Amino acid sequence: MTESNFYKKIKKKWKSISFIRIENRALLGTPDCLCQNSNGTFFTLELKVTKGNPVALSPHQCAFHMKHKKNTFILVASSLDPELVRLFPGSRILELVNLGINGAGPPLGEGLDACESVLVGL
Repeated sequence: MTESNFYKKIKKKWKSISFIRIENRALLGTPDCLCQNSNGTFFTLELKVTKGNPVALSPHQCAFHMKHKKNTFILVASSLDPELVRLFPGSRILELVNLGINGAGPPLGEGLDACESVLVGL
């Protein structure tokens, strides 16, 4: 699964969240999506697809999430198991970089439905 396919999958499934895909080469590190839930709360979502434990995040992405810690999230999917999706707060980006998805501590949600519930509840 590619990040593009991952985006299409969540956009189709998560009807209670409005997505704006950000294609930005000028501001490196900007998250993939600007989103708004049904409560009117805005948040950003960085999408990552990984083949194993490591999560490839750039120094620019780390800087963004370290600076903007509120309502920023990283949604990680496994290309080996499409049902394995985990949601992490942006404030824990360094854990993901240093320890991977298995060592970063418990996610906010695991599975598409649980992750959506967390984001809808903001």
